[in-house]
Amino acid sequence: MRLLVWLLRAFIFFTLFAFALNNQQPATVHWFFGAGWQAPMVIVVLVAFAAGAAIGVLAMLPSWWRQRRDLQRLAPPVTMAPTAAPTSVLPSEFGPEHPPREGL
Repeated sequence: MRLLVWLLRAFIFFTLFAFALNNQQPATVHWFFGAGWQAPMVIVVLVAFAAGAAIGVLAMLPSWWRQRRDLQRLAPPVTMAPTAAPTSVLPSEFGPEHPPREGL
């Protein structure tokens, strides 16, 4: 499975690399009032993609914050139960202690 994931990553990398090599022609982006910006086309596409991703994340922030606030409001308060005696092994947040994995 790991080999398949690495092959997929390599395929995506080489595809994007070939795209960048094939799109080195200068492209001009015309702004308002006659202003323009000239750069290789692959840079223009990369900047447009990054700007779109940033705008999308910024547009989602208010709803993420609202959902987080609502979940914190609905969650029951966390109280610590008294223990009889301290244990020598720290409890795991994932449940009972698991045996160590071998071969990793």
